[in-house]
Amino acid sequence: MVETSAAERGAAPPLAPCVLVIFGASGDLAARKLLPALYNLAAGGMLPERLAVIGLASRDAGVEAFRDAMGQAVREHVGSSFSPELWASLAPRLHFMAGDLRAAETYARLGQTLGEVAAEHGTGTSALFYLSTPPSLFGEIVRRLGDAGLVREEEGWRRVVIEKPFGHDLDSARALNREIAGVLAERQIYRIDHYLGKETVQNILVFRFANGIFEPVWNRRYVDHVQITVAEQLGVEHRGRYYEEAGALRDMVPNHMLQLLSLIAMEPPASFEAEAVRNEKEKVLSAVPPLTPEDVLRRAVRGQYGPGAAADATALPGYRSEPLVAADSATETFAALKLLIDNWRWADVPFYLRTGKRLAAHSTQIVIHFKRVPFSPFRLTPVDHLGPNRLVLRLQPEEGISLRFSAKVPGPSVRIGTVDMEFRYADYFGSQPTTGYETLLYDAMAGDATLFQRADNVERGWSVVAPILEVWKALPARAFPNYAAGSWGPQEADELLARDGRAWSNEP
Repeated sequence: MVETSAAERGAAPPLAPCVLVIFGASGDLAARKLLPALYNLAAGGMLPERLAVIGLASRDAGVEAFRDAMGQAVREHVGSSFSPELWASLAPRLHFMAGDLRAAETYARLGQTLGEVAAEHGTGTSALFYLSTPPSLFGEIVRRLGDAGLVREEEGWRRVVIEKPFGHDLDSARALNREIAGVLAERQIYRIDHYLGKETVQNILVFRFANGIFEPVWNRRYVDHVQITVAEQLGVEHRGRYYEEAGALRDMVPNHMLQLLSLIAMEPPASFEAEAVRNEKEKVLSAVPPLTPEDVLRRAVRGQYGPGAAADATALPGYRSEPLVAADSATETFAALKLLIDNWRWADVPFYLRTGKRLAAHSTQIVIHFKRVPFSPFRLTPVDHLGPNRLVLRLQPEEGISLRFSAKVPGPSVRIGTVDMEFRYADYFGSQPTTGYETLLYDAMAGDATLFQRADNVERGWSVVAPILEVWKALPARAFPNYAAGSWGPQEADELLARDGRAWSNEP
């Protein structure tokens, strides 16, 4: 392992004092992600010395019960690296208040609590409001915060983090943008996508623009096609009610997957300032030609898992047997798309996207397939096939990068084998506990919006999938379920690439 010092890694600049207010603090996200992320930031010395947290929920738990519950959650998710001493220093910074999130009185009390907490911990007037609530409350919470004067910036800053899904379709996303823009300036809005907090995602920009050997071939002259896969082995679990309304396309494509696509395809920004990066991402999404209804039928595939088996032969139920799912549900649990980017760099290069539940492996990766070299030099040798070079950016489960190329097999005859050069983050930089939210929370408190979506980014994402949603709504699926749990999805997804003479990369 290569050891790096703090100076070599580059120390993160210190954060100014502030209060973090978590709406929906009794929910799953706060316990599994947000509080463990704060703990990990504290362990790395990256939290402000003067930071306080206010948990706000509709159920009255009391401050001690809240601290105990969060302490237990952090202990479970951090594991062996949990330090009782560190938690003992954090716990007194946690506060709790109960209230109806739709009632004006709650926000009046929140304003009073903010003042009391600021006085107790010396946090000043800056505050970050994190909306970990059902999406139906996003607009109302922002409006109530505005009515109560809690987002006015006088001496300090006030910012609002909004979880996904940001809207249910293009019209609702536009309406929500208009609603919150009536209260907040765009610089105060942080639309979060937790996929962008992963190290490999952030490393895409460094990998592309800090290495002279890759950027010259990052274009249509050398790239044959790009595959982006977000595969999950789990089913919908306890999220049946949400999934029945969303489905795989809405849940993953307009946000996570199109964000990955834009980072892979964007032009070099003038700088790594937030607006410069987000401008280039918006240009990519605006260059995706809208799909016609005929395009949707040819270039979009949907699926729903039926009963199947895991690799160890464990029986797996079908989607329609999951809790809170209709017995005749037509909701897709799998989606695959072929998209094009109509610009100078990527014209005619297909981008294949797929995502699904109950697939054969848990794997999130981006695969760049380069064009094959001419076979002519090898026509008088035993070599009968030349495979393409392939660059794989792995986000989950092990973050890393691999490059596949051809090499001669030792021996007197000319035989070619395929080899992989592997880079794993854990091998070079060590393994650190992470929830994927550490960087995003830190950046939100620092005022760096680079990894957050801007209003136009969100609407562009919904614009890409809007034609698909319309066609699928008009033509309900008739063949569901059409893939077995534990497989790689429906046959139609394989045919989507086979028609172009290509195949999915299914290595986890």
